[in-house]
Amino acid sequence: MIARVTVREKEGALVIDVIVQPRASRAGVGPLVADRLRVAVNAAPVDGRANDAVVSLLAEAFGVRRSAVSIVRGEASRRKTVQVVGGTMAVWSRLSHHRG
Repeated sequence: MIARVTVREKEGALVIDVIVQPRASRAGVGPLVADRLRVAVNAAPVDGRANDAVVSLLAEAFGVRRSAVSIVRGEASRRKTVQVVGGTMAVWSRLSHHRG
């Protein structure tokens, strides 16, 4: 069975389910893990540092301002839903197929 991430387009934004890997040796976005996009960050999950790192990394990956990325579900969990205003399906496709 092939896992498939559902990316929803909503009012000019992409809504994406991610799984966060805090304290990673290398920060990066992708590949897919099960049904979610993997986001590896160097920050520890303390005082919102990992969440801030996720927002910054996704903003850079999608080429949008940091304020265009928000965590809409799962702030205290590794499994999050994020919204990227101005994110494109072309960038999504590249990130979701990236292999580290």
